[in-house]
Amino acid sequence: MLLSELLDAPELGLRLLHSAGGVLDRPIGRLVTTDLLEPGRYLNGGEVVLTGLVWRRRPMDSEVFVASMAGRGATTILAGRAQLGDVPADLMDACRRHEVTLIEVPVEIAFADVTEYVAAAGSAETGARLSASLVRQRQLLSSIAAGRSLDELAARISAEIGHDCRVLTPTGRHVVPGPGELDAAAIDAVTRKFLTADRTPAVAMTIDASYSLFPVGSGLGNRLTAWVLVIEGDHNEWSRDHVEAVHELCAIAALDRARRDEGRRALRPLVADALALVESGAPQAEVAARLKQAGSHSERPMVVAVAELRDDGPSEVALSLLEDVALTVGPAVVAPGRDGLLVGFLPYTPELPEHVRRSFSRLAPGLNRGRLAVGISGETSVDALAGALEEARFAQRAAGAGRAPVSVVTSDEVASHVLLLATLPDDVRRTYTNRVLGAVLEHDRRTHADLLTTLQAFLACSCSWTRTAESLHLHVNTVRYRIERVEQLTGRDLSSLEDRVDVFLALKSL
Repeated sequence: MLLSELLDAPELGLRLLHSAGGVLDRPIGRLVTTDLLEPGRYLNGGEVVLTGLVWRRRPMDSEVFVASMAGRGATTILAGRAQLGDVPADLMDACRRHEVTLIEVPVEIAFADVTEYVAAAGSAETGARLSASLVRQRQLLSSIAAGRSLDELAARISAEIGHDCRVLTPTGRHVVPGPGELDAAAIDAVTRKFLTADRTPAVAMTIDASYSLFPVGSGLGNRLTAWVLVIEGDHNEWSRDHVEAVHELCAIAALDRARRDEGRRALRPLVADALALVESGAPQAEVAARLKQAGSHSERPMVVAVAELRDDGPSEVALSLLEDVALTVGPAVVAPGRDGLLVGFLPYTPELPEHVRRSFSRLAPGLNRGRLAVGISGETSVDALAGALEEARFAQRAAGAGRAPVSVVTSDEVASHVLLLATLPDDVRRTYTNRVLGAVLEHDRRTHADLLTTLQAFLACSCSWTRTAESLHLHVNTVRYRIERVEQLTGRDLSSLEDRVDVFLALKSL
């Protein structure tokens, strides 16, 4: 049927607010119901978009919504008044700018009435497809209202399309495990593909399987913190109805995530209070009580994790990532510390450090220029959390000294001199290095004499002239000359243990 025929239907009472040239005389294409702020990812062109305007929080959101759908070729918006009481003027302006037809749906008319009318008026094939979609939408929404879990809804869609559905995060956490969690190799392949794909949905390949990856919610958000619907099989081979079913599950999953995120945000002030008590040396009973309120099992052994994400988005991203990893082992008890670093209290298991390392390492392909440094304390109890927090901070500084995109260091891995250096502020270490080795660095810069490289090899070889020469493929006399030049420039005697320690620590502070 034509859009003009839909407008003329007296039982619907639709009102035309803005008409883009020629659209009213075209057949109605696919009807898509959405309240995503950026729905373009799920549009193919020619759609009529039904929206309750739930996405509009501020006037500029109208431009984002209309630009997203118009950019993918959608032609018309049917806007409900129930949420805002009226169709806002900023939405009208955005539709004019992007040449999108805007139609108002009265408060008393449900979107289901519109879709049913179009289904009844269309061809038998189109009507059957839309009716099936409508039935499915009603069933999913009814299931949510009845308290069904996301796991149950995913199982229902899995049975309908004949492919197992799971929901994962980029760290590998299974929000919905489906018939069972994927093995580590499959998780690595899925998360890497999702973080690096030019566009979604994408397909990840393993040795013996393929997985279709659909972003939950807007596909234009930060993928590091996204949920991804992982479905066995290649979506390019599925029927249109099955793909639509998957998109509907994505929309339901987005609502479920919003509900979970809101619950975690409500607990964050309690976690912040608990952390402040730990940092201030408050009594053990007070700390334990506040941690318990925040969801932690404070009576059990735990570890402290400290994390920092540099140069890759707002602090909210890092907070979400540490919470996500925490949720794989227990409650997400995470808050910013007084130094701005993120602190998490995690339940202890012997496997925890390796689990945290692998989870965070999966984020490396999506970090761009960012660097994630994480430090983990040893096993502790609530009465020793302050010391464990310092351990974790030292380990985090050691992790931050590395150059890998993701570095996770435990307190057990921190050597004594690294622990010492980690306690020093960056400017103190830079000043110390410059005072001890500044002349050597400047000499190498001007002459390319490689004194620093020779010095590093000399100390690594326990000051053996022969082993140093062999390791650098130099004559022993050349090594002697260069080390003598280092001693002249630094004023240190490398045969003296005290001077040798000074130079060694300066090298480690570079």
